[in-house]
Amino acid sequence: MSDSSYPPIEPWRTGIRGNCPRCDQGHLFSGFLSLRPSCEVCGLDYSFADPADGPAFFVICFACIPSVFLGVWLEVSFQASLWVQVFVTGPFTLLTCIPPLRPLKGWLVASQYFYKAEEGKLR
Repeated sequence: MSDSSYPPIEPWRTGIRGNCPRCDQGHLFSGFLSLRPSCEVCGLDYSFADPADGPAFFVICFACIPSVFLGVWLEVSFQASLWVQVFVTGPFTLLTCIPPLRPLKGWLVASQYFYKAEEGKLR
């Protein structure tokens, strides 16, 4: 089926849930962050998708910086030992960095499909 037979779906609706950006029925991922080759429902080829380091960049900006501030605050305010840092800052960092990766990658892939993003070309 052609893309015109599917209504456009906003990227945040499909991508964050990890669904196909065209039909919203199939899955984007075969693993935690591994993209499937194509949608098992509508057959959309996912080779167009290249989110590169986008999800990691957003996670670094919005999750790692608060983790660093938490570690510095613990150190300055309480002179926290190494073990306190490991058992407080470590889990906080993991919980704020790992879970958002998949929804962000799905959103970026769905956005590339929705906006028909292509590689830049010189004329």
